[in-house]
Amino acid sequence: MLKTVEQYCDRLLHQKQYSEHTVSNYKRQIVDFLEYVHDKISSWPQVTSQDIRLWMAHHHRNGASPSTISLKLSSLRGFLDYLVAQKIIKTNPAIGLRGPKKPKRLPKNIDVDSLNHFIDSLPEDEPIEIRDKAMIELLYSAGIRLSELSSMDLNSISFNDQSLRVLGKGRKVREVPFGNAAEKLLKKWIKNRVAFVKDTSEQALFLSSRGQRLGNRSIQQRLNYWGKRQGLTDVLHPHKLRHSCATHVLESSSDLRAVQELLGHASIATTQIYTHLDFQHLAKTYDAAHPRARKSPTDKNTSPKKKD
Repeated sequence: MLKTVEQYCDRLLHQKQYSEHTVSNYKRQIVDFLEYVHDKISSWPQVTSQDIRLWMAHHHRNGASPSTISLKLSSLRGFLDYLVAQKIIKTNPAIGLRGPKKPKRLPKNIDVDSLNHFIDSLPEDEPIEIRDKAMIELLYSAGIRLSELSSMDLNSISFNDQSLRVLGKGRKVREVPFGNAAEKLLKKWIKNRVAFVKDTSEQALFLSSRGQRLGNRSIQQRLNYWGKRQGLTDVLHPHKLRHSCATHVLESSSDLRAVQELLGHASIATTQIYTHLDFQHLAKTYDAAHPRARKSPTDKNTSPKKKD
């Protein structure tokens, strides 16, 4: 049974061109299911919907979040679809099953003034400081993902029209704009990048001190370092800068489609979560400004007493 899982993962990696991280994650969920049912079944056609329900319930009892359980179910469902296509099983027993409902969580963002002050206060005297500030500016200016930033090469940048060629999810390429502040820092970093170069054939835009492409984890650590050093109350991570970019653009333009293109969302439904953030901003402004919304000092949210 495990051999079939290996074949499926090999297909995702080489034919579908999924990332190694994604394939590894899918495989881990499928193998987890196998380990759960290994005493009960000996072949894939024996798997039932009830087996899958019990597996999800097992993880729910052990404290797995709704997102984790949904990921497990989605991973297994995709694999079982493959088994149907390969005529190993007749029907997919995971069809119709749903994971637990996930609470709708709004992305966290940093307000415009705080974020501008934070970025402007970052030093840019040493090459490593210039590199880090350029990464932070680019994450906020272009709203790109962490993986998109780390995978960028020198030829990903076009200074002629201030745009980036970004390799997003599903290996889809899109072009996104960046601002004047990002352009200035990128040009400064490229001049100082030579201090990190060990192999002239290395085309990665952002390099480590060893001359290698700077990885996702290293970028996260550098952002966390600067957030702590500059006194931010919350952990600074790439998604927070991406969310801040999306929220600030939406608040200024109200153009949901433009934000969808900027972020590289396949569905506008994914982008629509930012409208909740925008509404919160609108509601606060309304409450503070509209004469019929402002509460009087004597308003204590109590209903008037009825007269006898």
